[in-house]
Amino acid sequence: MSNAYIFPNARLLIFVKAPIPGRVKTRLAGSLGTRGAAKLYKELLRRTLAMADASRLCPIELWCAPDSRHGFFVACRRKYGIRLRRQCTGDLGQRMNHALNRTLAEGNHAVLIGSDCISLGIAELRAAFDLLAAGRDAVIGPAADGGYVLVGLGQRCPALFRGIAWSTPTVLATTRRRFKRAGVDWAELPLGWDVDTPTDLRHLRRNTRWYSVPPAVPATRNPAAALPSA
Repeated sequence: MSNAYIFPNARLLIFVKAPIPGRVKTRLAGSLGTRGAAKLYKELLRRTLAMADASRLCPIELWCAPDSRHGFFVACRRKYGIRLRRQCTGDLGQRMNHALNRTLAEGNHAVLIGSDCISLGIAELRAAFDLLAAGRDAVIGPAADGGYVLVGLGQRCPALFRGIAWSTPTVLATTRRRFKRAGVDWAELPLGWDVDTPTDLRHLRRNTRWYSVPPAVPATRNPAAALPSA
């Protein structure tokens, strides 16, 4: 495979958590169990990495929480030759701002996504990088739940991430207002969706064939109770 990238001075940042049962996809634990939810999380990340690697758009970085030492992250680095970086502490806005600013300070355009946006493909990623390369200040991929599945920046915009009620239906509307107030020239991709809730899981089962969702298991009142004992 050629090592040439279409956008060598850009970076794709993927935000990830260590796939520990009971700590990822917790809203799906009632349907899948904590182990099933963690398995789904890993499969979603594998799908995202395979797609991004096949695109040859730019170098890929996994921004990991709480750190980059988990064996799954190490295996991903070995398979795809990606860089592992550690997320800073703070809320989601602080962590995204830090990762994007670090990348921009290194002279690169940056597009940040999560691992679980099933609607993102090569065409959407290519469109985001094309827009930044053409001079747009920012690009966002709106999500059906009122947030966004992708944010890309060509320049710093610190106010974008401050004081936002993350994981609520107001995130996208607030972000648009911030862009307008800051005079940011931004573009938007088509509406997308990610996999967070039982409704999203049903959508995944109806609309995709790339992954066989684990069967449902009896729900537990306390998802942490399904964690293996030390």
